Amino acid sequence: MPNWSAELRARLTPRRRRGREYLDDPALDAEVIARSLADVARANALFGGVRAVLAELSIAYRGVSGGEATLLDVGTGLGDIPARVREWGARRGVRFRTVGVEGSEALARAAAGAELPLVRADARALPFPDRSVDVVLCSQLLHHFDRDEGLALLRELNRVARRRVIVSDLRRSWLAAAGIWLASFPLRFQAVSRHDGVVSVLRGFTKEELRMLVRDAVGRTADTHHRVGFRATAAWSPQERA
Repeated sequence: MPNWSAELRARLTPRRRRGREYLDDPALDAEVIARSLADVARANALFGGVRAVLAELSIAYRGVSGGEATLLDVGTGLGDIPARVREWGARRGVRFRTVGVEGSEALARAAAGAELPLVRADARALPFPDRSVDVVLCSQLLHHFDRDEGLALLRELNRVARRRVIVSDLRRSWLAAAGIWLASFPLRFQAVSRHDGVVSVLRGFTKEELRMLVRDAVGRTADTHHRVGFRATAAWSPQERA
């Protein structure tokens, strides 16, 4: 019997594009950056970005109640996801101490009001010791890099994490690209956010692509999922080294 769902998904999945996101430009006006990051945070809340990360944390901390944990969010934006992680942990009695990383000085300045310590650093050369953080998170950052840079990023996440690495990104789809474009108008996203949202989707990944990238980077077989809101996640435990 043909798998109509898989066939339809394949037809709706364009080839991966590089594109150019305005938010990657270090010369972008600070006010535009702040507004765009706020739009990203709203999209995370409304369209599954937060939910995808919490779903993976629920797996990593299944059966765990109480205690403390550290979480590093690489490419934290306004720190919206770490804030939700702290809330999620508090409901389970787990106190998450969170740290954010941003590479761009302009992005770091925009995120400075977030309730988490912020480190300015290159995601491909994190200034943290091996296995020094319980959970290392990377949400909607991987698609900004080409293949070689992306592999370097995944190796760094794997090096620093002690318990779990969680990578969450956009799932590439014509439907998702059209959806974010159309939704951006009633949500009053600015023009930069509208443009970057579509480009980000077309730079995104399928779960199979994420699994192959993780395998090529660190030799691990990641647990991968397609999540609600056209998200794809990959997660693995670094201590289970080959």
